[in-house]
Amino acid sequence: VLRFMLFCTLVVASRAEIAEEEDVLVLKKSNFDEALAAHPNLLVEFYAPWCGHCKALAPEYAKAAGMLKKEDSDIRLAKVDATEETELAQEFGVRGYPTIKFFKGGEKESPKEYSAGRQANEIVSWLKKRTGPAVSTLAGVTEAESLIADNEVSVIGFFKDAESDDAKAFQKAAEAIDDIPFAMTADDAVYSKFEVSKDSVLLFKKFDEGRNTFDGELTKENLLAFVKANQLPLVIEFTEQTAPKIFGGDVKSHILMFLPKAASDFQEKMDQFKKAADGFKGRILFIFIDSEVDDNQRILEFFGLKKEECPAIRLITLEDEMTKYKPESSAITAESITKFCTLFTEGKLKPHLMSQEIPEDWEKNPVKVLVGKNFEEVAFNPKKNVFVEFYAPWCGHCKQLAPIWEKLGEKYKDSADIIVAKMDSTANEIEAVKVHSFPTLKFFPAGEEHKVIDYNGERTLDGFSKFLESGGKEGGAPAGDDDDDLDAEVNHLD
Repeated sequence: VLRFMLFCTLVVASRAEIAEEEDVLVLKKSNFDEALAAHPNLLVEFYAPWCGHCKALAPEYAKAAGMLKKEDSDIRLAKVDATEETELAQEFGVRGYPTIKFFKGGEKESPKEYSAGRQANEIVSWLKKRTGPAVSTLAGVTEAESLIADNEVSVIGFFKDAESDDAKAFQKAAEAIDDIPFAMTADDAVYSKFEVSKDSVLLFKKFDEGRNTFDGELTKENLLAFVKANQLPLVIEFTEQTAPKIFGGDVKSHILMFLPKAASDFQEKMDQFKKAADGFKGRILFIFIDSEVDDNQRILEFFGLKKEECPAIRLITLEDEMTKYKPESSAITAESITKFCTLFTEGKLKPHLMSQEIPEDWEKNPVKVLVGKNFEEVAFNPKKNVFVEFYAPWCGHCKQLAPIWEKLGEKYKDSADIIVAKMDSTANEIEAVKVHSFPTLKFFPAGEEHKVIDYNGERTLDGFSKFLESGGKEGGAPAGDDDDDLDAEVNHLD
């Protein structure tokens, strides 16, 4: 699951009575309230011992706990085995692993979801922003250098007057960003060290050009846009660690380059990709995916790609509707990628809809087989009432439904106007129907109106039959009312 990829962490508990593992407190229902009372700032990871993301997070989580403990900070990290402590997991709405929540001031109600990266310094930085002032004051060059050295990304405001309008806008922007430290200085030596001659804002980072200078009217909105455009590398590799940054960020349009890291022309293609990225900072996120890595195969599958077809470029928007785009040219050059992205930003691209070839025997069995290429012709046939199951081959709920759906097909195989059909939505996409969960059941009644009715009744032969006999009235709902999220499509990437 795309969404599931975003989550995986590890935590533990402290105090004499509370066991600790690698500076992380180990919490249970019996000592949870006690831990909250003892530690006013507590980050808690709800994990599952079998969860790969949790295992990957564990060393960084422990490192962050150790860093804070060494500083004698009042912030502590803790963990809860959610598979054992089911009551706690239920109380805090844990639905995926890891789920990480921050409890402030001993309050149990409404903890803040942890939303930043999975590296130790990112965890520490996020916690410090949550517990300290949004903007720290730098007294001299050493403090400024430490801030830059200790953080992947940091922002420094150079203001002679801390009460000026610009400084106040800087403060407001800092309060809106959780995971990047903001600092302010009026010190001449710091100005001189960084060759700053007038009040300004600089973003320092440990990648690409190293630093960016804010230009333009200094408002909270402009500053936030500046930080958003510059806080991530021009090209970011998709990994377990970077997934939260990729999916949790404000930029919801992502261009993906699928390429084996071991390819002889890897660096050449990466340079071209990076060159194109510069023109779309803050608008499109440029992501590289190593197509040879086993964990990435589900992502390739999601885009209808096989390893052998890489290198390849795809673009996806992660708004309310996930929409995919495919370039006309397979060339990976800065010029072709820039052209593709420009057409996208101008709204001139048509979505790329995957389709299998029409099987020769698609009509042979009682349940007809639909693919992208024959869907509209069959489903919107004005003389037929067509009932379609949109499924995924790996979906457990679909497998449970299969024998009932076959019986339904058998029951109506000789009907003059009813067609029972199915479509593999992991390999076929259609403009008329956006599938968010599996199985999704939709009815396309006869007529010229191209109506679509969701099935919300019981998933039984009797329920389906009544629905069809009533022309889609009994057990139906207008399209869009279906809130079934079984085996959500986004989850199939995990």
